Amino acid sequence: MSALKLFVHNHNEGDDSLVKTVTFAMTHFTVAFTVAYLLTGDILIGSLIAMVEPAINTVAYFFHEKFWARRQKRRQASANLVARSSQLANTSHLKSATSFRPVG
Repeated sequence: MSALKLFVHNHNEGDDSLVKTVTFAMTHFTVAFTVAYLLTGDILIGSLIAMVEPAINTVAYFFHEKFWARRQKRRQASANLVARSSQLANTSHLKSATSFRPVG
């Protein structure tokens, strides 16, 4: 399967990055066309600019979202590991402090 198909089909439940990308693209196309048309006064040039620049930017945004989601997962995993290590250290310290060995 192609990398793009794997990327799109391997979304977890609650992962709205693809939906956010599409809505971002529609907003970006609208803004780009409006600005380009107002600056040039030409519908054709405004349309061309509105198609090229936002298309490239939308793809970049999709990967930007994926990068940040991965970063957030790594931070959460790291925080969980530190918390578990701390709990284990406290538990083993208590066991050694409370172990009873009779003398004799």
